[in-house]
Amino acid sequence: MIILKIGGSILTNKDSTQSEVDKESLKRIASEIRASLDNSSKELIIVHGAGSFGHPPAKKYKIGEAFDESEYPQKRIGFCETQNAVKKLNMYICEALIEECLPVVAIPASSFMTATNKRITNGNLDSFKRYLNKGFIPVIYGDVVLDDELEICVISGDQLIQYLAKNLNPDMVVLGTDVDGVYNKNPKIHDDAIFFEKFSSLDDLETLEGTTNVDVTGGMVGKIKELLYLADLGIESKIINAEVEDNIFKVLENENVKGTIISRGN
Repeated sequence: MIILKIGGSILTNKDSTQSEVDKESLKRIASEIRASLDNSSKELIIVHGAGSFGHPPAKKYKIGEAFDESEYPQKRIGFCETQNAVKKLNMYICEALIEECLPVVAIPASSFMTATNKRITNGNLDSFKRYLNKGFIPVIYGDVVLDDELEICVISGDQLIQYLAKNLNPDMVVLGTDVDGVYNKNPKIHDDAIFFEKFSSLDDLETLEGTTNVDVTGGMVGKIKELLYLADLGIESKIINAEVEDNIFKVLENENVKGTIISRGN
């Protein structure tokens, strides 16, 4: 079993205030997944980010922040707008995957998960297992869910990866981002950014000055924290650049791809 997360920055123009799908990247990634499944048998779960679809409304309505009861009607609208936006993106993604004859089925987090103070505390994964057993590819994505303490909150794709992995024990976890892995600072604007081949401790986070796309879900630091938790369970992860052609295919085939390994091992 492989859990593959495709970042919203790859699938959309995440910095845009408009909901724009990067159709070229989406088509390429879909074809690389198809090629890998044709080449070797595997169980696959796909997780994707919200990108320019989900982040603007979540930020606008401050989803996940405490609020007074008088604000609840407006917060509910914000919840609905955010949920609807990420469902639209998921539809585009699933369409592209189906065009490659991939048997994908969308499973929104908001339909079966709840949280407590922004952490998933309930979510029955029986449906995932049943779909996998029937040969389907479950597709889940960053979403808004009900929260026992905050009423509503955002659940990132990165947190979904952690929850799925600790409960399903995959053989591989892969995060496709818009950079080659983890750097000490944003490599897109700093030529002297230092690349990390491996991350194994929360202490290493102190060396990071900032990376790309720090958003309502935590950016690269948030990803690393979620994956270090999995490392404690013996589940290794790899962060790669999904914008590089054939990287998705190669990593799914366990071929050598530049990236950062998140592991507690030596």
